[in-house]
Order: sequence, then structure tokens, then C-alpha cells
Amino acid sequence: MSQQSAASKPSLQGVRIKARKGAVKAQAKHEPTVFRDQLYKHLETVPEGDFDLFATKLVQAGSQLEFLKYADGLFEIILVGGLIQPGGSYIDDGAPVSPFTIFNTKEPVQVDDIKKYIEVLNKLIRRYKYLQKPLEELALPGLLQYINRWSPAQRDKLAIAVGLLISQSLANASCLSALTKDHLVKNDVSAGVITLIFRAYLVDQSMEHLSAALKKGGIKDLLAFFPPNKRDGKHLEEHFKKEGLPQVAEWWAKKQYAVVKSELVKDLTEMCEREDPPEQIIAAIKARQEESPLPEVELVTCIWSGLLASVDWSARPDQIENLALREVGKYAPILEPFCNSAKTQVALINVVQVYCYEDTRIIKAFPQILKVLYNKDCISDQAIIYWHQKGSKPQGRQHFLKSTELLVKFLQEQEETDSEED
Repeated sequence: MSQQSAASKPSLQGVRIKARKGAVKAQAKHEPTVFRDQLYKHLETVPEGDFDLFATKLVQAGSQLEFLKYADGLFEIILVGGLIQPGGSYIDDGAPVSPFTIFNTKEPVQVDDIKKYIEVLNKLIRRYKYLQKPLEELALPGLLQYINRWSPAQRDKLAIAVGLLISQSLANASCLSALTKDHLVKNDVSAGVITLIFRAYLVDQSMEHLSAALKKGGIKDLLAFFPPNKRDGKHLEEHFKKEGLPQVAEWWAKKQYAVVKSELVKDLTEMCEREDPPEQIIAAIKARQEESPLPEVELVTCIWSGLLASVDWSARPDQIENLALREVGKYAPILEPFCNSAKTQVALINVVQVYCYEDTRIIKAFPQILKVLYNKDCISDQAIIYWHQKGSKPQGRQHFLKSTELLVKFLQEQEETDSEED
């Protein structure tokens, strides 16, 4: 009976046995090394420094190897010279450094030397456009989070390469958020790396271009790259000035001014709508200046915008000019304490000029508004004369210069009379 049942058991001969999932995964882990070895074969025959041939060989390799499947490995090989395992160290299987890697650049590192490698990457990505997404979303963030693992020279090479990749639109600036991890921020590693990235970027591009790239990549706060005890605007500005990147420091300051200005305008509008007394509004402006100082010219612009934003301009057309003069007279005592320098006074006249140009209902009231501001000691006769001679804005210039001719003539005559009396 037992012999019969044994004989009737089905045979496995010729049947393909499905491998267990664990075994498949284990085997898959070793496949990147096979990809690496095959890629090396394509690159080993190229003479050192023949970048055109390296580009040709990489493009040829793409038609034979699975670049999309091993995109991470491909960029690790090109950027840091070998495959990286979790934790940031190289896979230790005795493999040599890649024949083609940014890390082979001579030291001290020069941006122009790294550019040659980036040009090869540019040709490769232009040929295989599907490689761009894994580069910016996986490879670069993965390498940047381990940037502290490499020597200072290697770190510099990778940072410069990242700056050039972003400046040439081969990668998105979003990859830089990997540098805000605590272990990189605390020892000034991130601050140093981001400085090199910006320096490389600004070799061929403008600060406006970099600003747009950062905005597109969602990089809003540069302070996040600095240690917690150094996260203040003053330290950041000093750092970039010291590093020879004053344009970054100036851009950051302007960016902060924009935030402070919009908050100030909003607060002033609310205080005016509540009809807070002028003394209270002046005290609030001074308190804010101590906390987040704005240059006087920027400040007076904000004060004018905030005060005038609260005005209801829905009066009858024939009454609107009188309303404008009444409102300016009411708010002039708030402006006066902040109009100390000639530069600020000329800036205020220009703010009024542009305001009247943009709201044509009060364009005719411009000379009278200047008279009110003059009588309330917000602007001096010298400021008005200087503005009229060479300090005006282009917006509606001819109209405003003509409409203020009588006022300017009167002030000049008055000045001459005063000097004769002296």
C-alpha cells in the first residue's frame, strides 16, 4: 500500500520552481555591482581627460545597460566614484574607483575642471531624458545627506558639481533640503556646502536666476542651513559677505525687508482703521524698527502705503482732491518723525509721485500734497527742488515736473531771499 502511494506521487522533474521572495531580494541586492562592473568596462578604455570620448561611451552604454533601473548607481559612480550602501559608506567588495568620476578632479578643485564633468552629464541626460528625475529626486538628495562622510576636498568637488547641475537646469534646487538634516547643520557642514554650491552657481548665472531656482525648489529659509545658535539674519549676511558672496547677503536682506514691510503696512492700515492716535502709531513704528530695522527710505515708503491704504476713496469725483489733501494733512504728523534725511525726503516725494500716477483721480492734487507735506515739515524746500531738478521717477515725470513748476519757482525765490537776508 505504502509502495503504491509512493509511486503515485507527482514528479517535480521539468517543473520550474518559483524562488522564494527573500532569495530574489537577496540576489537583487548584488545586481548593482554587476551593473557597475559592466559600466566600468565601457569606461576603462578611455584615456584620462578625454571628456568627449567619456560622453560617447556613456551614451553607448545606455543602449546596452539598464540605466533607468540602476540610475542611483549610475550617478553614484559618476559623482562619487563608486556604489554607496545605506549609511553613506562605499560597498566594500574590492572594486576600484570609477574610471570616470568627479572625485578624480585634481586638487585644489577648480570650477572649470568640474564643468568638464558636468558637460558630460549634460550630454548623457540630453540623450536619456528619463535620467533627470532620478538624479534630482533620489541620487542628489541621497549623496548630499552623507556629504559629511567625504574628505573636505571631495566635499568641495561634490558641492561645486551640485551648484553647476542646478545652474544648468539639470537638477532642481529641492535636493538642497537634504542639507538641513541636524547632523549636517550642527557643525557648519551645511553652511559651508551651500556656500560652495551658490558660488559655483553664480559663476555663470545672476543672483536673480539663483533666487528663482531656490523659489522653484521650495528652498524658502536659508537660516535652516545654519546651526540653531547662528540662525539670525545678521550672522547669515556676515557669513556670505565674508565668503565673497555679497549678492547673496543683499538678496537675503531684501527678502527679509519684503516680509517686514508687508507686516508693517498691514499693521499701520489696521491702526488707522481703528483710528489709533498718532502718538501710538509712531511708538508702534519705532518699536518695530528696533526689532526689525528697515532702511529709512524703505520705512517711509511703507508708512505712506500703510496710512493711505486705510483711506476710503469712494467720495464724489469733485471732492476727491480735497479728501486727499485732508487725509495727507491728518497723517503727516506720523510721517514727520521718520523724514530726517534729505534722501528720505526725496524718497517720500517719489512715493507720492508714483502713488498719484497710479491713481489718476488724485493726479492733479500732487502739487498741493507736496505743499501740505512741506508745511508739516515732512519735506524741505531743498528736497523738493532737488527732486524737480534731477531726483524724480520716470512715471509721469513730464506731467509732475510741469505741474510743480510754480511751487518750485516760489521755493527757489524764497531761498534766494533768505540767503540775501543772511
